[in-house]
Amino acid sequence: NVARAAAFMLFAQVEPGHACPISMSHAAVPTLRLAPELARQWLPRLFSRNYDGGLGGGGKSSALLGMAMTEKQGGSDVRANLMQAHPVLAQRGSSASEGREYLLTGHKWFCSAPMSDAFLVLAQIQTQTQTRVRTQARAEGVEGGSGQALSCFLVPRVLPDGTRNVFRIQRLKDKLGNRSNASSEVEFDRTVGMLVGEPGRGVAAIIEMVARTRLDCVLGTAAGMRQATAEALWHVRHRRAFGSLLIDQPAMTAVVADLALESEAATATALRLARANDDDGGQEVAFRRIATAVAKYWICKRGPQHAYEALECLGGNGYTEDFPLAMRYREQPVMAVWEGSGNIIALDVLRAIARDRPSVDAFEAEVGLAAGADRAFDAHWARTRKQLDAVSRSEPAAAAAQARMLTENLALALQASLLLRHSPSPVAEAFIAARLGPERGIQYGALPAGLDFAAILERH
Repeated sequence: NVARAAAFMLFAQVEPGHACPISMSHAAVPTLRLAPELARQWLPRLFSRNYDGGLGGGGKSSALLGMAMTEKQGGSDVRANLMQAHPVLAQRGSSASEGREYLLTGHKWFCSAPMSDAFLVLAQIQTQTQTRVRTQARAEGVEGGSGQALSCFLVPRVLPDGTRNVFRIQRLKDKLGNRSNASSEVEFDRTVGMLVGEPGRGVAAIIEMVARTRLDCVLGTAAGMRQATAEALWHVRHRRAFGSLLIDQPAMTAVVADLALESEAATATALRLARANDDDGGQEVAFRRIATAVAKYWICKRGPQHAYEALECLGGNGYTEDFPLAMRYREQPVMAVWEGSGNIIALDVLRAIARDRPSVDAFEAEVGLAAGADRAFDAHWARTRKQLDAVSRSEPAAAAAQARMLTENLALALQASLLLRHSPSPVAEAFIAARLGPERGIQYGALPAGLDFAAILERH
C-alpha cells in the first residue's frame, strides 16, 4: 500500500482525472471477495496489467469498476435509496442457482466513471416475500424502510452471453473540475445485478471500498499539494521583480515555505495511513478506522485553499489555462466532496469515538509517540484529549456541534506528531509554530518570526 500510494501521488500530479476509476477498481477488491464466485470471475481482470478500452463480454482480459450509490432524494443518506431489486428465480444449472441474481430498477444521481466494465450499486430488496432477509435486516438495523433491505450488487455493462445490460446514461455531469473523468446520471430498468454479501448488508459490504477510496482522496489531495508547491517554487525561484528573485523576498519566502509545510504534512499523513493498510490485524486496523476519517476531513479541506495560494504566487499567469494551477484549483474540491463531505466525515469520527474505543486508543497511542518533543505540541495534545473526553460524554446534538473542531484538532495533532518523528527539526518546529503556537496565523504565509525557511524550502 505504501508503494501504491507513492505511485498514486506521482501519476495524480500528471493527470488527476484517471485517479478516480483507478481508485474504485482498487477499492472494490475487498468488497468483491464477499462473493467468491464473482471474485473468481472479476479479480483476475482487475489485477491484469493489460488495458482493454472496449466493452467486451466474458472474454475481456482486464476491467475497471465504478460505483453508483447516491440518489437525488438522499445523497449521502444512502438508506433513503429507492432503487428496487427483485430476485430472479433460480434455474437449474444457472449462475443464479444460489438466488444471487436480481433485476434492478431505478435512478442513480451520481454514477462515477460510467465507461467502466461493472459497478457496485446499492439497491433495496423488497423483503415482504423474503422473511429471512427481512428478519436479518431488522436485526442489523439496516433496513432502508418498511419491508426493504439495502443491499450491494455488482452490475456488469455486458452480460455473460455478450448482450448489453440495461444501463441508460441520461446525462454527463457538468462538473466544476475533474472534467477529464466522466460522472453521470443513469437509469436502470430490470438491469441484471449480482448480490454481493448478505441481503440487507449493503452498507457493510461497500464500507471497505469507501474506506479505501477515502484514503485515495487523501493521496490525491496530497498529490495536488505537491504539484502546486512545485509549480509555485519553480516560478518564484526564476521570476525577478522589484530588483530580485521572488524567492529572496521575505514576504514571498514565507508564503512558499508555508505551502511546503502543508504539503509535507499531508504527504507524511497519507503515507502513514497507507502503511496502516498493510496490516490486516491489531492496532493498525483500529488506528486507520478513525485516522482515515480524520485525515480525509482535514487534508482534503486544506487542498483548495492551498491550490489557490500557489496559484496566486504565479500572479495573473496562475489564473490562465496556459498554466496548470487553474486546473488544480478546480480539481482539489472533488476530494473533499467525494466519499463524504465535511459533516459526513466529522460525524463519522464521532461514531468511531462512540462505538469503537480501540480505534481511539490506537490513535492516541500513535500521536502520543511524540509526547515530550515539543511544548506547544504537548499543550495542544492535552487540550485535544480533554476535548475528546468531553465530546464522548456529551449528548448527541452537543457532540455534533463540536465534531468539526474536534476533528480538526485531532488532525493537527496527528500531523504534528508525524513531523516531529519523521521530518527534520526546522520543518516540525515551523509546522507546530504555524498551526498550533500562540502566534499562528490564518492565511498561508502568516508565520511567526525566527523560522528556518531555507531549511524548509531546500527539501522541496
